[in-house]
Amino acid sequence: MFMTDDTNEEGEGATRRTALRGLGLAVGGMALAAGPGTSPAAAAPRRRLVTYVLVHGTHSAGAFWTPIARELGLRGHRVVMVDQPRHGAEAFVAESYQRQDLAAMAVEPSPLKGLGLDDYEARVAGIVRRAARNGPVVLVGHSLGGVSVSRVGEAVPHLLHHICYMAAFCPSRVLPTADACTAAPENANAVSPVELTVGDPDRLGVLRLNFRTGVSGELALLKEMICADYPDADFRRILAGMQTDEPVAAYAGRAVGRAGRWGRIPRTYLRFGRDRTIATALQDRVIAEADAATPGNGFRVHDFPEASHVGPLDPTPVADVLDRLAG
Repeated sequence: MFMTDDTNEEGEGATRRTALRGLGLAVGGMALAAGPGTSPAAAAPRRRLVTYVLVHGTHSAGAFWTPIARELGLRGHRVVMVDQPRHGAEAFVAESYQRQDLAAMAVEPSPLKGLGLDDYEARVAGIVRRAARNGPVVLVGHSLGGVSVSRVGEAVPHLLHHICYMAAFCPSRVLPTADACTAAPENANAVSPVELTVGDPDRLGVLRLNFRTGVSGELALLKEMICADYPDADFRRILAGMQTDEPVAAYAGRAVGRAGRWGRIPRTYLRFGRDRTIATALQDRVIAEADAATPGNGFRVHDFPEASHVGPLDPTPVADVLDRLAG
């Protein structure tokens, strides 16, 4: 029921529609065979079929969403877990990173250099356009993924049933970029990865982090940033899925939605109370600034007071909220 974004081909779509028509006939035959009063359709109300498009955050990939996507899929929804360009299935793994040569890692060129929000917007908007052919689309972004949500909401508001920010940046006129958000005084309590940076970001064109470090102090900092409340085994699992490089242009790109376009889409914010990457005070500020810009259409805020940046270890509470957005 859920899928990554690089497996959907137009020809397959036609085949799938034919198969679904056949399945509909088969289900109808089963209902008739079962007799009056026992039809599966009568046993449960029919729900609107929604496609969730899930956008990962910085140094991550679509697979980040797997636990939540599984929950949504089991509830009958279609789910696409987006890989942004050169992430996930297209990931760049530096040769020097593989062998943990930090001196070489500091200068090894990155193909992510030059990528920016235009590329991220194009990837997500393309998927939204294809998904919208099949019905309503709910677009969800985590962390840096929020800037893509804002960009796509501005570009194709008519294709979106709902947008959702999960502990994510939601830029405003005052804080128009992810960089501006992170520099805001409300984010002073956040933990910065600057001391973990490998190489010069301006020269490399990417913020490069070494997630395979064995230095205890660096691991402690990463855990505080990502999931301070998780057991160590789960923290290591998350680290294994992280990517070294994120283009600096993605942080610097402007992503401000206008009231008449992005601002008319129903929207939700999942607020994480123990987030040390996007501090809760900053989350509150971006919520307030968005609501001030669109007074007739404010955020529906769901508070997770014990959640760190990646969210609860149990995906069910988040999936519960997302599931209700289909209504």
